[in-house]
Amino acid sequence: MSRTITLLPGDGIGPEVTAATVRVLEAVGTDFEWESHIVGAEAVQQGEAPLPTAVTDSIRRNKICLKGPVTTPVGKGFRSINVQLRQALELYANLRPTKSIPGLDARFKGVDLVVVRENTEGLYSGIEHQVVPGVVESLKIITEKASTRVAEFAFEYARANGRKRITAVHKANIMKLSDGLFLDCFRRVAERYSDIEADDRIIDAMCMNLVIRPEAYDMLLLENLYGDIVSDLCSGLVGGLGVSPGANIGEREAVFEAVHGSAPDIAGLGVANPMALMRSAVLMLHHLGLSDEGERLSTALKQVVVIDKVRTRDLGGTVGTHEFTEAVVRAIDTP
Repeated sequence: MSRTITLLPGDGIGPEVTAATVRVLEAVGTDFEWESHIVGAEAVQQGEAPLPTAVTDSIRRNKICLKGPVTTPVGKGFRSINVQLRQALELYANLRPTKSIPGLDARFKGVDLVVVRENTEGLYSGIEHQVVPGVVESLKIITEKASTRVAEFAFEYARANGRKRITAVHKANIMKLSDGLFLDCFRRVAERYSDIEADDRIIDAMCMNLVIRPEAYDMLLLENLYGDIVSDLCSGLVGGLGVSPGANIGEREAVFEAVHGSAPDIAGLGVANPMALMRSAVLMLHHLGLSDEGERLSTALKQVVVIDKVRTRDLGGTVGTHEFTEAVVRAIDTP
């Protein structure tokens, strides 16, 4: 059955990796129709808002979005499109699986982590203002509703995916009210899931432990800013952002995206690695109940990268975006 999906190609290398991902999704046998929209600087250049209303309307209508990277201006300009999308659509749970890929040059082997990050509040939500010249205040908002909701998501995900332990990560020893509330909500939810082990770690200690023994952890649950930092740290353990999938999931809509940047310095050169967005598409297929298609694409990616050793330059190989994509298509087509 045909399904319409909102497509946000993004900018920089975004259109290249997005086109590559659409190509392999077609090869795996999906029957998707794509409703494409522009956001960010390109939308501004055409006289639109950075996040046009038509985009959020499209995602609300279609429920699913595949998104390439979008450049966020540093220190000026419009707010992050990612943050705006998450807040506008209540995409409260950021999901970042991190798993070692055999044969890749990475710091660690045997890593199999899932990071769940609260996506709508905290310091990362960008509520800040200038008090007086030279003094800026940022507000960290933590609510019982959001903290409870994301904890419930994490435990339900753990139960559905055979995960045995969730570690909440916080700084409640210092931020006793805000991080304390986040931790209290986690503990209350944990009481309803006796089959899942629950514990907690302070954020700085967790960062140290992750770069010493990442294999000691199963799932991590973090508030917004901590989760943004730690999820990238975890990607670095297994080969970088170029291989890391990501999803932003709400009660009704979900956006699946490459978590790396738009890399404007290599845009148009045909050398971008599309693997991260392809792996995000695997998450999307499973979310849609298309598990057979998701497994076929996942298996093809493993065949190409692990066995055939067809890799882009960032992974130590020599092929470009097109060659990598066609190798995945051939692996899909080979029984």
